[in-house]
Amino acid sequence: MKALVYDEYAINDDYSKILQIKDIPEPVPKPNEVVFRVEAAALNYDDIWGMRGKPLAIPLPHISGTDAAGEVTAVGDEVKNFKVGDRVVSHGNMSCRVCKRCTSGREFDCKQRKVWGFETGPLWGGYCEKTHLPEVNVVKIPENISYEEAAAASMTLLTSWHMLVGRAKIQPGQVVLIMGGGSGVGNYGIQIAKLFGCTVIATASPDKLDKLLELGADYAVDHRKEDWDKEVRSIAKKLPKPYGEVTGVDVIFEHIGGSHWNKELMMLNFGGTIITTGATTGYMAKTDLRHIFFKGINILGSTQGTRAELEQGLYWMSKGKIKSIIDSEYPLEKAVEAHTRMLKGKGMFGKIIMKPNL
Repeated sequence: MKALVYDEYAINDDYSKILQIKDIPEPVPKPNEVVFRVEAAALNYDDIWGMRGKPLAIPLPHISGTDAAGEVTAVGDEVKNFKVGDRVVSHGNMSCRVCKRCTSGREFDCKQRKVWGFETGPLWGGYCEKTHLPEVNVVKIPENISYEEAAAASMTLLTSWHMLVGRAKIQPGQVVLIMGGGSGVGNYGIQIAKLFGCTVIATASPDKLDKLLELGADYAVDHRKEDWDKEVRSIAKKLPKPYGEVTGVDVIFEHIGGSHWNKELMMLNFGGTIITTGATTGYMAKTDLRHIFFKGINILGSTQGTRAELEQGLYWMSKGKIKSIIDSEYPLEKAVEAHTRMLKGKGMFGKIIMKPNL
């Protein structure tokens, strides 16, 4: 079968020098595994990190791809809940499943955790015609969700759901600020906050603001403006709140990092929460501690989520309350173009999908 493979790291992000289509053996399932034909696989930024060999020197030769969806073609002897013909999507958080963290519902904190398609290998990821995963790392796709929509949701919807529902525990009536609403996690963050009855202020570059409003955001702000934070505070102060509460931002959905950090802390209400899962503009953020202790701010970290949370997100997708935004689709043969588009990000809105079986 064909697979997208690289045998060395990319210097200066020159993907054309390393990405190759190769013929590799088809997978045979271990007793606890399912094999599925990959109909759609979504790009993530960990694909870029993998090809750079930073921050982790991942196994070589390597097949990337954490978010894959397709039809089951074979199952191992010990598989109980899946059969040939089932439609499945990956849950890329691979953990031991037996340690205290795993058995207490914190599989994303397992010391043995690996991200499938990023840290696994050699030659074990989603950018190939068929792939394999343990039974516990696949989830059934509801019938009215396409392979493309499921692949787009696999890590990104999971991450957003865990941030807002699992960690921040958002409540109806709260004012939620979604930073970087034009990103994959931001897209889902807007929709999840609206699902829970929150007022949503979302930020993005100027060319994406109308799209944020179409997704359900109540207000859209250009975070490239120097005084974007003043605009957010002005909006929040004008919002009516029940029971005479002080208006302001209750929860901030954060994955941008350094350049906006202190401005975000300043605009939070007393007792407010900031939940962070990334640092695309830098991770060495300076913090004015007065904002934290004086206002009793909650700072929460988050990464990925549980298999059950992915199922919850897919359930609401099946009910039409959440949708995947697809930016573009590519065959494996145009992987260089696809990854370059993701790296540059210009004009991109939603997830990029690769289709190994085109």
